[in-house]
Amino acid sequence: MSLMRIFEVSGSAVSAQSQRLNAVSSNLANVDTVAGPDGTAYKSRQVVFETVLMGQGRQAEAAAGVRVSTVAEDNTPGRKVLNPQHPSADAEGYVTYSNVNAVEEMVNMISASRSYQNNVEVMNTARGLLLKTLQLGQT
Repeated sequence: MSLMRIFEVSGSAVSAQSQRLNAVSSNLANVDTVAGPDGTAYKSRQVVFETVLMGQGRQAEAAAGVRVSTVAEDNTPGRKVLNPQHPSADAEGYVTYSNVNAVEEMVNMISASRSYQNNVEVMNTARGLLLKTLQLGQT
């Protein structure tokens, strides 16, 4: 694999993890939101990745990258809390909150952040190798 192909592969991963971090931040922002006027609460969103072949040409030169295929909503029901005085309570006195689990979202955030950082480090290392190669050519 050429050093230039490394930038394509790592760049695709950085872009995908950036979208994952955006979904996590939306989920965390809506952890304690309640059902709106239509009766439905915020649903957690999860980013789904797929492998994509990078470049064209012979199979030996091909490399696999990643991209976001979909952003799926989690359809598990939100938690219900008995609070008849709440303005959003239903007829039985229950308030429906979002189905976002803050602990799971923090784990997703750490995982996405580390993956993002690792791919940036790969690109920095490849850049350093390219610069050293150019310096060798000057002597």
